[in-house]
Parts: sequence; structure tokens; C-alpha cells
Amino acid sequence: MPTLQIFDPALCCSSGVCGQDVDARLVQAAADVDWAKGQGASIERFNLAQQPLVFAQNEAVRAFLERSGQDALPITLLDGQIVLAGRYPSRQQLAQWAGLTSSSEGAGAAGCCSGGKCC
Repeated sequence: MPTLQIFDPALCCSSGVCGQDVDARLVQAAADVDWAKGQGASIERFNLAQQPLVFAQNEAVRAFLERSGQDALPITLLDGQIVLAGRYPSRQQLAQWAGLTSSSEGAGAAGCCSGGKCC
């Protein structure tokens, strides 16, 4: 199974979903990552404030930060290669990159079974 890694900017806690001014993008990203993990995806998140050594030890991430600076975070790696920068991946992207079936993404939108009938 592919491995996804998300390198977050410096956040106040591991998820960034804390404090009084919670960023809705972080809430959605955390929910999407939890959903994908629940479907069996292999996803790791790293926080610059709490795990700076991981950023420094990853060659792709270190080179990205040298070129673009930490304001360009978050970045997402798929099997060690940068696939997205500057925003969090959507649930659809996580599913695609993790090799999950797209039908498990959002059954409510198009029905959970073929023909629009729920099982």
C-alpha cells in the first residue's frame, strides 16, 4: 500500500485543531485523514513545531523548504515524492493516492450502491 506523509506548518498541537481560532481547513483535513486511515490508508502527519528533525531529515522536504520557505506548507508526499504543496489534500485525493476505492469516499452523495439504491 502506498505511504502518504503530510508535513504541516508549525501548529499549536499535533492536529492543529485546538484553541479558539480553529481553521476550518485543518478541521476538514483532520477529518479526511481520519476517514482515509479508517479505510486502511497509511498516512503520517508531521508538525514543524513539534517534529522539526523529521523535516530536516527528509531530503525532499528539506529541499522544498529551502526553495519555498515554511509559508508554502503543508506539503504531501506519496512514497517520498511531493504530490501537493500549499494546501491539504482533499478526501478524493487521499483516496486516489492511497489506492482506496472511490465508492467508499462519500456514499451519501451518489448513493451507496449501483443504481442509487442503498444496501
